[in-house]
Amino acid sequence: MAMEPAAAADALPPYELGFPRTDMRRKLVEAVLSGAKTATASLRAMYEPFTKDPLPRSGGRFSLVGYSDEPLGAVEVTGVSVVPLDEVDLEFAVDEGEGYTTIAEWRAAARESWPAYNVTGTTLVVCERFRFVGPDGHA
Repeated sequence: MAMEPAAAADALPPYELGFPRTDMRRKLVEAVLSGAKTATASLRAMYEPFTKDPLPRSGGRFSLVGYSDEPLGAVEVTGVSVVPLDEVDLEFAVDEGEGYTTIAEWRAAARESWPAYNVTGTTLVVCERFRFVGPDGHA
């Protein structure tokens, strides 16, 4: 039995960018939907074995959630690398779709994004690339 498109996206784990009901969430989701955002970063310390969340893996599918956690469509992870903060390159920073034009600017913003952590140049960052595959789960 085939699933309805909306039901298919609802059945996937959520893909959350920023915190619900914030301007940042709205901005990040709009960047994904426009195609400007095809990458996101998080700290390695936010995943197993430090938390219950597994590291993302290439090929994984998730339901992109909007401002109020409503499902907007499927996202497919296309690549994941774990590197020290100082090894993240400008191409990745630009692909985050948040308007960074220098790697120094991105690194400063990254440090500010994770105030609860003592982020240094050697802090491990999960660099995730993805593509929005649409509300029906097909590219």
